Amino acid sequence: MKISKMRIKWVFFVFLMIVLASCTPNQTPDMDLANTYIAQTIAAVLEETDQPVQDSTTPEPTAALAPTSTTTATPKPTVGAVGPSNFPENVNPLTGLLVDDPSILNRRPVLVKVANYPASGRPHAGLSFADIVFEYYIGYGSNRFMALYYGQDAPQIGPVRSGRLIDPYIVTMYEGILGFESAYQTVYDHIVNILGSRAISGQVCPAICDDGRGIVTSVFADSAELSALAAQRGVQNQRYNLDGMAFDPEAPEGGEPGDDALVIYSNLDRGEWRYEEASGTYLRWIEDTTGNELEMVPLVDRLTDEQLSFSNVVVLFAYHTEYAETLIDVNLWNSVGQRAVIFRDGQAYDLTWTTPQTDQPIQFVDANGEPFPLKPGNTWVVVLGSYSGVTVDEGSWKFNFYMP
Repeated sequence: MKISKMRIKWVFFVFLMIVLASCTPNQTPDMDLANTYIAQTIAAVLEETDQPVQDSTTPEPTAALAPTSTTTATPKPTVGAVGPSNFPENVNPLTGLLVDDPSILNRRPVLVKVANYPASGRPHAGLSFADIVFEYYIGYGSNRFMALYYGQDAPQIGPVRSGRLIDPYIVTMYEGILGFESAYQTVYDHIVNILGSRAISGQVCPAICDDGRGIVTSVFADSAELSALAAQRGVQNQRYNLDGMAFDPEAPEGGEPGDDALVIYSNLDRGEWRYEEASGTYLRWIEDTTGNELEMVPLVDRLTDEQLSFSNVVVLFAYHTEYAETLIDVNLWNSVGQRAVIFRDGQAYDLTWTTPQTDQPIQFVDANGEPFPLKPGNTWVVVLGSYSGVTVDEGSWKFNFYMP
């Protein structure tokens, strides 16, 4: 559906008025900062609507969005079917892939909060290096990412943004450490109460640094430096039991066509995955509102200047509790038999997910109660509300986010 430029501006104008009206003199500095960030997001989007529309098939990054590094993510060879337990010492239990040096697995996974808004902060840095990326709703019709690094590191990850209530649940399930840039006071306390010194917040170079611009999208992290900083702060870095995920290069039977998955958090917040048969992966597309119409354009990694490509896309449904517009909790711990739709090899599988332990990865289960094998490689996990809508049309899936 086409959306006019005037309508986009009107929606965000009303949005801004609501945010400003909600401010009170009793807000904490963190809450005031959050409103500033939202206002910057709105301003960025409105400014971008005056720019030409990028070509939807061959976008050319501007000079400001050119790659900042020549580093490239290195594909790893597979070892056949592995998991959900008894992984070989040289196999990453979160990807099912061999690692060049098994000693890199003798640490906690590193998870970093990454902003998706304002869109002026795109393209993101370092997402293609992640083993797993989580995507979830943060309020006001927008989403945010959290990238997990274990089998390899990324020298630049970001833009880094603030924490949310859901974060320590995910980090705990993967025995990880969390790098983020501030949080509302109540959220910050919640994160620290669960993670302790495994929560690393603020600009603590060289782990988390501002690139010198001093704006909301200028802070980036280095996953190896975050590991080192955590160790300096007394966090025990060792190989933990991360059993729970299964992998198999051969796609299981029982799937249905799954060539495309469109996720809509709001009318102006969309992400799409399109299966590319040549690579056997799903390529990421994202909404672009820099012209008169909403278009989907390739989402690239600024480190590689290549479109994001993931072996698996997982859409899971979880119960959300909304305490305030930007204060949303998600029930991830101790869940059994919740719905999940998994995309791999151009096929879609309607399954369930479970978290039998708070310190073990999310597990995916088929109709027979057996572990469902993901394709060896990286995985993108979309967290939707339990009432979210699903429509399917000849291999094209559309997911509309709804709470709870």
